[in-house]
Amino acid sequence: MTKYIYAFDEGQKSMKDLLGGKGANLAEMKHLGLPVPDGFTLTTEACIKYLEHGSKLSDSLMDQLNTQLADFYERTQKSFSSDTALLLVSVRSGAKISMPGMMDTILNLGLNDDNVKKLAEKTEDARFAYDCYRRLLQMFGEVVYSIPMASFDTYFNQYKIKHGYQNDADIPAEGLQVICDHFKEVYIEEVYKPFPQSPIDQLTEAIEAVFKSWDNDRARIYRELNEIPHDIGTAVNIQEMVFGNSGEHSGTGVAFTRNPVTGEAKLFGEYLLNAQGEDVVAGIRTPKDIESLKEQMPQVHQQFVDVSKRLETHYKDMQDIEFTIENGQLYLLQTRNGKRTANAAIHIAVDLVEEGVISKEEAVMNVEVKSIDQLLHPNFDEQSLKQATTISKIGLPASPGAASGKIVFSAENAKEQAEKGNKVILMRPETSPEDIEGMIASEAIITTHGGMTSHAAVVARGMGKCCVTGCSDIEINVIDKVVNYSGGTLHEGDVISVDGAKGDIYYGEVSTMKAERSEAFEQFMSWAEDVAKLQVRMNAETPQDIQTGYQFNAKGIGLVRTEHMFFGPERLIEMRRFILSDTQDKRINALNKIQQYQMTDFEEILKLSGQRPTIIRLLDPPLHEFLPSSVEEKNNVAQQLNVSVRELEQYIESLDEVNPMLGHRGCRLAITYPELYVMQVEAIVKSALRLKAQGIECQPEIMIPLVSTVAEFTILRAKIVEKIEQLQQEAGETIQYLIGTMIETPRACLIAGELAKVCDFFSFGTNDLTQLTFGFSRDDAGKFIGSYSEQGVLENDPFQTLDQDGVGQLVKMATKQAKAVNPTIKIGVCGELGGDDKSIHYFSQIDIDYVSCSPFRVPGALLSTAQSEVKGGRLHV
Repeated sequence: MTKYIYAFDEGQKSMKDLLGGKGANLAEMKHLGLPVPDGFTLTTEACIKYLEHGSKLSDSLMDQLNTQLADFYERTQKSFSSDTALLLVSVRSGAKISMPGMMDTILNLGLNDDNVKKLAEKTEDARFAYDCYRRLLQMFGEVVYSIPMASFDTYFNQYKIKHGYQNDADIPAEGLQVICDHFKEVYIEEVYKPFPQSPIDQLTEAIEAVFKSWDNDRARIYRELNEIPHDIGTAVNIQEMVFGNSGEHSGTGVAFTRNPVTGEAKLFGEYLLNAQGEDVVAGIRTPKDIESLKEQMPQVHQQFVDVSKRLETHYKDMQDIEFTIENGQLYLLQTRNGKRTANAAIHIAVDLVEEGVISKEEAVMNVEVKSIDQLLHPNFDEQSLKQATTISKIGLPASPGAASGKIVFSAENAKEQAEKGNKVILMRPETSPEDIEGMIASEAIITTHGGMTSHAAVVARGMGKCCVTGCSDIEINVIDKVVNYSGGTLHEGDVISVDGAKGDIYYGEVSTMKAERSEAFEQFMSWAEDVAKLQVRMNAETPQDIQTGYQFNAKGIGLVRTEHMFFGPERLIEMRRFILSDTQDKRINALNKIQQYQMTDFEEILKLSGQRPTIIRLLDPPLHEFLPSSVEEKNNVAQQLNVSVRELEQYIESLDEVNPMLGHRGCRLAITYPELYVMQVEAIVKSALRLKAQGIECQPEIMIPLVSTVAEFTILRAKIVEKIEQLQQEAGETIQYLIGTMIETPRACLIAGELAKVCDFFSFGTNDLTQLTFGFSRDDAGKFIGSYSEQGVLENDPFQTLDQDGVGQLVKMATKQAKAVNPTIKIGVCGELGGDDKSIHYFSQIDIDYVSCSPFRVPGALLSTAQSEVKGGRLHV
């Protein structure tokens, strides 16, 4: 019989797949002898089985639950509804991969009309007992019965106002009892049934609700954003309650063993006295800094410091710890590797290596690839900031970054405006998990409530979004859609700028400047480079992009797209003259003029690259892309070329293709017009020879695109080699060069072994290869890829992440064939997939030599290749 439930002392940290991250870490802390309230975990397998087989806990699971409860009663010497030793529990979800704020929690489960009286009598604190009961009624109603939290909060807040209570803790027991009675009426009004009085019924319904929450909208959206699989399920942790709301010597908090914003090696966290855990993350009350605990409870503070160091050393990473203090006794409710900003991740990884806690290989694994992107984008320009009007400067810097956009007040509006192409800033008193789509759509998030560990802060840091929380000097009115601040009023649609690194907000748009990379970043990337074996090149043809890529340690250029060089006005007219020429002589005259421009371009590119390899793709797109489309453009071009508009239109019509992607382009153009590629090769070689005369060696690699047959390649290669030999003979000098092809048709993959006999290198053009393998147009696939993803037809957009079952198999097969007949052939990948983390991990396993991506993706790609080596290295096929 499958075991679906494990007591905490039966598990360990290696069981995350089965027990989820939270359950595995609770078990591990229990084994370490740390102060963890007892409990047990229902496995992720139980969740998956529940979701697959309908809305009912199986008889097998219920039998195990009853057995586990009996053991639990024995271990704790407590039980539900006991007159002398009352047991209350929390019910928390916990997937293998942390999803902060996305799943559900219920506290104080086991309370009912009778048990609340027992708790009041036992603790001699009726206020505490009814405070626990009203929290259970709220959480249980929202999580299990989907009663909107506003149905409870509205009455609760109105009650405080009516009776003049400033804080929740000011409400006496009698008032809380009235509130509880009203909350029970809410159940009748909203779901037409009473709050369940049986603790066992509460427990089973709570377990079912947490299992169901795995498939709620916000959880699915979060998983899609963070590329978390939908089929791994969540565990459920049942844990004995400890009470942070039992007086002024009790409290609850969240702390990180290092600063998750800056990476500083100093305890960073917040806590609330006389509160329960959800109060901290919900941002309802403004918490105190963890340092304050040293004054209020010095022994507890020291104990927490010691525990934090021990956990960080044990897990070899910065930890995010949830804790509760009950009457001066510290309890740990969770530890996990903490979410952090990209800058903090780098600094923490480097510090841990220098402290001897981890190796550089482990450091490479401690930084998320996507977080690297956060370090490579602009910050606000200091001079522009001096002229900006300040709206607020007391907010908390919850997640760094610099962003400008129009104010919106709801997640729905944020999403709607973003879809229209507008940049927006989401402003709310506090955020909740339901706001996730709006947070994704926004450039930045601002809240007036909450601290550095509130929902907004944690989720924004995970997404790399700019975020400022706790802006208590402004008022965000989501009803009237205005923001009141000391200098006036802002309305929806007004533009503001947000500095997430400082917590500042400015009126209007503030200019930005390039990010500066720290010494820690350079050190970390050097370790990644040491570990990586798969080389990373860049796709670039402009001097600025090339310089950027080499600053990021690109090992060469994997793709120069020569078509990008033809669209300057003076170049475009000559290209159009070539296209419209009716004789070879006219075509060659036009090409001779283009060649002069090409030589200038290639000389600059090759000079910047030096001896690093530079792959130059000969012209790829169909000719019609260079011709005018609008009436005004046609009139201008006709005048420039001294032809009638009608003649021009007739020629454009003659070039029209039903499916240009499959038409007269790439090597097919050169078979028809061989002088086109000969001109480009002449420009490349003359540039290389000119540089060599200046003492600059370079390595051009000439790529013939869209080859599907060996004959296409050999015919064009022969013409290219003939021209190169002629130029070298005329110059009395030789250059190093290679001639290869871009593999972008399924047929080319099938004959890769034959092609490898005549090619010096391959580069897989994954954009076209994906289009041709699926029969999807990349330009039109967006109309249905979203539906495919939602319905599970495709796990990922194949234009963003490699389709391993189809396109990946073609790449694997072609690579194997090519290496078998030509072991020295260099094989690479360019296109969007060359910078994608998951795709790179696959490429690193199949004897690919390099990937090529846009310059700003080079550091992330380099880290991906390093992580692939650490995860398991190359698996030769």
